[in-house]
Amino acid sequence: MTSLVLTVIGDDRAGLVKALADVIAEGGGNWERSHLSELGGKFAGIVLVTVPQERADALRAALAPLDGLLDVSVHTGSSAGPGAAGDPGNVRHVRIEVLGNDRPGIVGAVSGVLADHGVSVASLESDTRDAPMAGGRLFDARAVVAVPSGVDLARVQSDLEEIAGEVMVEVSLTAEDA
Repeated sequence: MTSLVLTVIGDDRAGLVKALADVIAEGGGNWERSHLSELGGKFAGIVLVTVPQERADALRAALAPLDGLLDVSVHTGSSAGPGAAGDPGNVRHVRIEVLGNDRPGIVGAVSGVLADHGVSVASLESDTRDAPMAGGRLFDARAVVAVPSGVDLARVQSDLEEIAGEVMVEVSLTAEDA
């Protein structure tokens, strides 16, 4: 089996997921995982598909006519799992939550600390919303990160707390793995 990673984007409207799913199924592919959402009037996401090696090129070609409805880019996936050197046993998954007054630079500051420690982001969701009773906007983010086994999690937390003070947000870490 071959893994294909599809990135998709198009103007949001009903039927986009069905159109993509139909082409994948007709091409002999299996929809494994996805992250899809509507943002700013656009529908965007990423989909992991597995397909028999001999059908991979035909599936790539079948996805091209979706252009105009959805722009689809196809990338060859890796069979290696997440984590250090592709070994999921070498990482701990940690949930990070960030909340504070919205301002430019929050994601850059937090992700900079993570990158400095060799921590990769497995998933990240963020949004802004009106701040109740205080006025203004709140920035709220939730991430799951992969922390390699050699990384001192207490140091990561300390560095995140330091940067949190600089960008005026609250940051919390919770271990996902036992």
